[in-house]
Amino acid sequence: MSRNLLLISTSTTHGTGYLEHAEQEIRALLEGKKSVLFIPYARPGGISHKDYTSKAREAFEKWGISVSGLHEYDDAPKAVKEAEAVFIGGGNTFVLLRQLYQNKVVEPLRERVRQGMPYMGTSAGTNVAGKTIGTTNDMPIVHVKTFDALQLVPFNINPHFQDPDPGSTHMGETRDTRIAEFHHHNQQPVIGLREGSMLRVQGDKMKLLGPHTARVFLQTDKPMEFKPSDDLNFLLDVY
Repeated sequence: MSRNLLLISTSTTHGTGYLEHAEQEIRALLEGKKSVLFIPYARPGGISHKDYTSKAREAFEKWGISVSGLHEYDDAPKAVKEAEAVFIGGGNTFVLLRQLYQNKVVEPLRERVRQGMPYMGTSAGTNVAGKTIGTTNDMPIVHVKTFDALQLVPFNINPHFQDPDPGSTHMGETRDTRIAEFHHHNQQPVIGLREGSMLRVQGDKMKLLGPHTARVFLQTDKPMEFKPSDDLNFLLDVY
């Protein structure tokens, strides 16, 4: 498979503008490309497709790359099939996945990625790149017919992964606890991706980028921490 993916935990880190913290990696992903097809379906905060696309357009135009929104096309599958590259932004993962299926772009996206088209996701756009959306942090505000996602990688991702605060008196579940619950019913690995971190996937190779370690959860083992210099390629060969 000729995968060419950049899976980013978040679009904005503290003290930076939209996508600024990942500029170097985004430029590398899109080297030689002049345009990006933006999929605004996740609609963070209920923002309109038009306004969300304008936000993405403003960021990419600084880098000499034009942006069009998928909602601007009458034939969404055709637009995906003809795109130079695709970026799916963050927001609500359930809303996003429902729209991807309703507009019949799940299979075209999988096909284009297999052919090597650059794919970039942030937050919900990263979550849907995995096997299922079962490890999203979002509220299920709409009904989806299936949790099966784009399956561009054979594991699940938990964007915005947070470690427990040892000084907190909050008695709610931690991310570790929720992922442990997930593994009572699902076998695929889960990568907890901290803010500022991203996964770069090229073919059968994967690297962790950014300033932090990532926590990898396996169904039959204790969680493990991996540094950017560590080998994560085994996760592309599981299940």
